[in-house]
Parts: sequence; structure tokens; C-alpha cells
Amino acid sequence: MWLLGRTAARRCLRAGGRPAARRLSSSGPPWRLLFFGSDHFAVESLKVLTSNRSSSGGVVETLEVVALPGDVPVKRFALQNQLPVHSWPPHPADGQFDVGVVVSFGCLLPEKLINKFPHGILNVHPSLLPRWRGPAPIFHTIMHGDAIRPHRFDVGPLLQQELHQVPEGCTADQLEAALSSKGAHLLLDTLRTLPERVAHRREQSRSGGTFAPKINASMSWVQWEEQTCAQIGCLQCAIGSRIPLRTSWMGRTVTLLDFVGRCHISLSGERSRAAPGSVSYQKESNTLAVSCKDGWVGFRKSACDLTSAQFISRKHGGDAKDMREDSAS
Repeated sequence: MWLLGRTAARRCLRAGGRPAARRLSSSGPPWRLLFFGSDHFAVESLKVLTSNRSSSGGVVETLEVVALPGDVPVKRFALQNQLPVHSWPPHPADGQFDVGVVVSFGCLLPEKLINKFPHGILNVHPSLLPRWRGPAPIFHTIMHGDAIRPHRFDVGPLLQQELHQVPEGCTADQLEAALSSKGAHLLLDTLRTLPERVAHRREQSRSGGTFAPKINASMSWVQWEEQTCAQIGCLQCAIGSRIPLRTSWMGRTVTLLDFVGRCHISLSGERSRAAPGSVSYQKESNTLAVSCKDGWVGFRKSACDLTSAQFISRKHGGDAKDMREDSAS
């Protein structure tokens, strides 16, 4: 969990060198919050803040929302719960809000806006910072097989963190659900003791930083010669529910569906050591097995102009050299 803008706010000056007028709230909660968010991950934090607003002794005095154009989940939730909604970019008055909260928003906040919040801006970001900064940390966590995942903020001083053990075979959707809930409650806990958290803030390490770009269709191409069974499994768990894995055969794109994981295939004769990209159709389990760098992985469905059985029969014995060459191009 990280804090943005506190130092910048203190340095904000009017012309002539006089400090900018700013009405601070009390030194502790309840806070007047402006929430920036877009997707389902952000909705979980907004739900918790909305519930707290109406509770006795809560940390939220007022809650308003900034949403991006379109029918985004955060905007739908805000309208359904009668929360005031601002278009992006907002233009809050000096002293209107105490703290800003950013959760999976997708836009960079300018310094002029950051300086509107006397107690800074809190940002929820699901990665072990400085690892996987950027817009798609959850997908890259799964894709690269990370075993431990924290929930803390993106850049700037760290205020609080909580480690999350990623189960084997966990998908990006499952991890997002777990971390959105943990992050929401971590946010609420931080707001309860924000002045103390800021006083004991910790700077992020300057080493080990990595970037997590948005996922795109180019990531779904399987490289049979380069990727292991485990890596292909991680790729499937990371993006398979949104972008199916793909390969190529004789100029055709083949979509690989219903991933079953590592397969144990026994071959004899000249094909006892199959080249990466070779295929074997397992009739008993109706599985299309494909050889990769260190073994075989299976799929029960493939989408192209041919069925799996036809795909194999037209390969004249299952040698998938064409698949391997096309995938590498």
C-alpha cells in the first residue's frame, strides 16, 4: 500500500511564496474520500468503503467517485448506491476532500490534482512491489509462476502489506477475487490509522522492479520449442479465460481449448523422442497432446476448420513440424 502526494501537497505554493490555502480535516478519521476506479477489482474496495460510511464509528464521512467514460463496473455500482459520480478528469475544490483512493483506475493523476488532497492519495496495487508495477500485475504473477503475492500499493512509500500464498493451478480470475477482497479490507485498516501509517512509511526498494503491461492477443501464441509444460500451464491460468491459447498449422490458426495439463505419452520407434510441436491424438481420452520443451501438454478441444481427429489424420502420422515452424514465426 503506497501513499502519493503528501510531500507535494506541503510544497504547493501560491504566487508570491505564500502557502496555498487548504482546509484540513481533523488529524484522523472519519475522512472525506474521493475514489478513483474502473473495474471489478476496484468495486470490492468501493463496496467496503460504502458499507463503512453508514456504520457507527466508521472511517468514512463522505464518499464520492471518479469514473471513466462508458459503462464501467465502478460507475454502475456508484449509481446503484446513490454515490456522487464525477467525470474524468475531476475538478475538486481546495479542501473538499481529505484523502484520495485509487484502485485499478488506469489513468495517471496529474500533480495539480494530487495536491488537492491534504492527506495524500492511497493506491491499492496487487503486486509484491517493486515487482510487477503497471496495469496487469495479476496476470503476470500467474504467467511467471510467482508463488507469493502481497497486497500493497504501487509506487511511493509503502504503508502496509499482506502476503498472499498463490495456490498451485490458481487462475488470474481466482487470484483477482482473493486479492480484491484482501486489498479492500487492508485499505480500510490503513484509513483507520493513516497518520501512524504515514509516520512509519517505508520506501520501496530501488532494485527488483519489473513492469506488468496489459495483456494482449500476441501473448497467447504457444512457443513449443521454448516453453515447458509448467510455463504453458501458467500461461493458460493467466490468460486462458480471456484469450484462448493459439498455435498455427499450415497457415491456419488453431485455438487450443479445455487445457488438461501435462500428459504422459509413450512413443516407440523413430518417434520415441518427439520434436517440440509434435502431436498425438489420445482416442481414449479424446485429448490432443502436443510436445513442448520438456514433455507433453493436452487439450480436449481445438477450434479451426478441422476436428482434432481430422487435424491428426491430415498430419500423416502426427508430425507437427508445420505447427512448430508457424508458431515460431
